[in-house]
Amino acid sequence: MRKIAPPSLLYPGLFQDLHASGFWPDGKQISDAIPLASPKEILTAYAHKKDEKGFDISLFFETHFLPNPSRTTTFKSDLSQSIEKHIEKLWSVLTREKDQVVTGSSLIPLPHPYIVPGGRFNEIYYWDSYFTQLGLVQSGRTDAVADMVANFAFLIDTFGFIPNGNRSYFLGRSQPPFFSLMVQLLASQRGDTVLKQYRPQLEKEYAFWMLGQEDLKETKPTNKRVVTGPKGQIWNRYFDHYASPRDEMYQTDYELAQNSQQDHKVLFGHLRAACESGWDFSSRWFANPQEIDSIYTTDIIPVDLNCLLFNLEGLLSVAFAKDKSEKSEFYAQKAKNRKKSIQTYFWNEATSFFHDLDRTTYQSTAAITLAGIFPLFFKLATPEQAHACALILEKSFLKPGGLITTLQTTSQQWDAPNGWAPLQWIAIKGLRNYGLYNLANMISERWMALNKKVYQQTGKMLEKYNVVNPDQSTGGGEYPVQDGFGWTNGVYLQLLGAH
Repeated sequence: MRKIAPPSLLYPGLFQDLHASGFWPDGKQISDAIPLASPKEILTAYAHKKDEKGFDISLFFETHFLPNPSRTTTFKSDLSQSIEKHIEKLWSVLTREKDQVVTGSSLIPLPHPYIVPGGRFNEIYYWDSYFTQLGLVQSGRTDAVADMVANFAFLIDTFGFIPNGNRSYFLGRSQPPFFSLMVQLLASQRGDTVLKQYRPQLEKEYAFWMLGQEDLKETKPTNKRVVTGPKGQIWNRYFDHYASPRDEMYQTDYELAQNSQQDHKVLFGHLRAACESGWDFSSRWFANPQEIDSIYTTDIIPVDLNCLLFNLEGLLSVAFAKDKSEKSEFYAQKAKNRKKSIQTYFWNEATSFFHDLDRTTYQSTAAITLAGIFPLFFKLATPEQAHACALILEKSFLKPGGLITTLQTTSQQWDAPNGWAPLQWIAIKGLRNYGLYNLANMISERWMALNKKVYQQTGKMLEKYNVVNPDQSTGGGEYPVQDGFGWTNGVYLQLLGAH
């Protein structure tokens, strides 16, 4: 695994002082800045100047770094164009060409062009990319999908896994493992040779998620991303290899720790694991739904993650079957075992819904969330379970603008009143898998109408939306609402094409 240092280690002292200064409302602006000299030269200059009378740290930063530009902030929408034409034009705005190496930058250069989400997100993001690719296929841009899959394969070959994004400060964690779905999507356009082409990387990704399983025992029921079940099953959880404040939100994490009762390293581990989930942050991960410092992510066995790994196991079985390899049966058995355990343990009879599990009790967590629809998306639910889930969706999740993410209204962005494109698609496709077209179409129509309404009012496609009150702006989370926006564009075009 290749070693690359994040900004917090490349610029010790300076990095922490920049975040503590409060001059930048978004810590990512510091962590993504482009250095104008080597780290050694910048640190030497800082050591000489920082104690001078009247020293201005913001001026020092501006002298030695360039801000990372975001093209979506300067892009002007043409409201006379349809939303579809707007998205088609945005693909080129969101495209980044093959990267150049910049010493001291946090960006990990990729060998092929790729699509970024937009706004403050100027790098590739792992799970975002699958939903973006759905739209690229609808736009006839299969070459762009192929380039992105090749970039992810490069990251697997270079680091042993796909990081959260191509930034050095993301090298402690991944994101929901959608690589198998990307390969399936590309294979649907270019044929099954794609499966054989990316079989080595699929297997490496599986090895990453299962790393440490041989060391599990009764006295050590968890290790990295693997957890033992009550009958020796092996499940997966979200995790991060580092237990320190996140580089991109350093001061936020530092200040939270100062006011938390949790051990600081434990707290940082839970925060980072929630970032690996993509749901950063949500009451789904909190013991007290309203308190972020009650976060306990690594003690939760997530239903969505285990469904995604079921898909990876199944695809590996198919990929090896073409060579009549014994590995095909090995992975088929893994998928079969995981399917049985998801139906048995993640299903909650009392709520008629799929839940995450508390790893300390193997019982359902209290949170009822859209993660519980992943078994429908991957056809893991029985018809009876699917119909029961649909009733809950219609009764409790469905709002005027689509589906809320959880049943808790909090200040966190992955809770009500917010709705997110990827989860709308997971639910819509999951319902259609079981013939539940009326509800699926209702969700699709409400979500698309909200996207269109906001576009006509603002000229923007947003990262997330207020689905409870479509007349109000969305909010919550650690940063302002971003526009662009890769996965919203992708899901909109996918839904348009599926009508």
